[in-house]
Amino acid sequence: MPDPEPLLKMRGIKKSFDHVEVLKGIDLDVLAGEVHAVVGENGAGKSTLMNILAGIHQPSAGTISFDNQTNLTLPDTKSAQRLGISIVFQERSLFHQLTIAENVFAARQPVTKFGAIDRKKLARDTRALLERVGLKLDPKLLVGDLSPAQQQMIEIAKALSLQAKLLIFDEPTAALTLVETNALFDVIRQLKEANVGIIYISHRLEEIFHIADRVTILKDGSWQGTLRVSETDTDELVRRMVGRDLELRHSDAIAAGNPILFEIKEITDSPQLPHPLLRDVSLSVRAGEIVGLAGLAGAGRTELALSIFGMRPRAGGEVYVSGRPVRIRSPREAITAGIGYVYEDRKDGGLFLDMSIAGNIAAAKLDIFGSWWMDRAKEITVATQFKRSMQITCRNVQQAVQKLSGGNQQKVVLAKWLLVRPKVLIVDEPTRGVDIGAKAEVHSLLYEFARQGSAVIVISSELPEILDVSDRIYIMREGKITGMLPREGATEERIMRLASLFT
Repeated sequence: MPDPEPLLKMRGIKKSFDHVEVLKGIDLDVLAGEVHAVVGENGAGKSTLMNILAGIHQPSAGTISFDNQTNLTLPDTKSAQRLGISIVFQERSLFHQLTIAENVFAARQPVTKFGAIDRKKLARDTRALLERVGLKLDPKLLVGDLSPAQQQMIEIAKALSLQAKLLIFDEPTAALTLVETNALFDVIRQLKEANVGIIYISHRLEEIFHIADRVTILKDGSWQGTLRVSETDTDELVRRMVGRDLELRHSDAIAAGNPILFEIKEITDSPQLPHPLLRDVSLSVRAGEIVGLAGLAGAGRTELALSIFGMRPRAGGEVYVSGRPVRIRSPREAITAGIGYVYEDRKDGGLFLDMSIAGNIAAAKLDIFGSWWMDRAKEITVATQFKRSMQITCRNVQQAVQKLSGGNQQKVVLAKWLLVRPKVLIVDEPTRGVDIGAKAEVHSLLYEFARQGSAVIVISSELPEILDVSDRIYIMREGKITGMLPREGATEERIMRLASLFT
């Protein structure tokens, strides 16, 4: 029996920007009813290739065939959508001041026979789409009032409303919890059964093996192979993506006799908070240890980090650093006590985007660069040393940090704390949105913190990451610690059992 004709065929796709070739003759086939993953490091060409397919960019060379139509020209997104090609963007493109329904059917609202918007049908059709993606929300809610994860699911509902023959998912789970990710996978399975072709881009390789049929690997704009997922493994994908083997697991287990460097006892939220959550939270971290903090969305992990760092008022509880009690009511007092915190959203809370790389690295330790004025030469010298040692990819350290990739931005955040050298470092979602190579480098930096004797707490929604980096794992649910697992006995199933309501 002959192989089925692909729904999509891209042949010899090339693209240059400012005389720099970023795609170097890429081939890609996608079958109807197939999930075809595309993987590669940041800069490999994945998004550029998808933007060509979605009509955002035009190829410098190559041909596109889709649904038995050959040599297609896709001058804009509307042309691609008319053919049945739709993309769910990683960077959300919703209007915050409009309702969910108005966003999902923007410029396509159903109308009555008199030409007015049919509000009842608009709400009914939107509600049906929301149910498909597992959201029980009023279609009249403003998108600006939704969480980032809910906004991502609205993007997916919007794409589904176009009844596409080919759907492109670009890092769709970056802002989703495990429960929301599973809901998305259910939607993808339904689309497969309806014979829709799926292109799935993700840095989370475990997702590729969970949902995809085939995978195409890109590196530096070049095709590195297309493989059946059932016939490959993580090591092979990583080798083809980055050209080398990576150590993705924490290999330095701590000595059981290391002293406890950081401890909290019975941390409880202030009742004056709008939504008090934390109740009697206690945990400890030894010198040189990496402790993971796992739990579902809303479990209280980030709230606990904010409380420790003096950004969330407490009704009670004690904090100890090096065995001594410390009083923390602000981030300044936390830093003075030897505690550092890498925010969940590096762009909102971890970086000054308009400032230079050097300025960001110096920000938490200004006193060493002069008491009356900034020693800019010293600032640049110190930042250049970090650029070399941490392999931060940039033109120079005077470049604005907003111009860097996600992985390099995260390195700048960690460089800032390496300069401070805190006794305790809390890192919230350390590798969200970064590629596999940068993830390994960020993990190596966390291991270096631990090897130097710091106590490290890692908060992550990615259970494989928690299992890889942690010596011990505390699990939270509804503002409380529900259990602690040593590294040797920890599994995703045991963590989820402690994190869920069904213990």
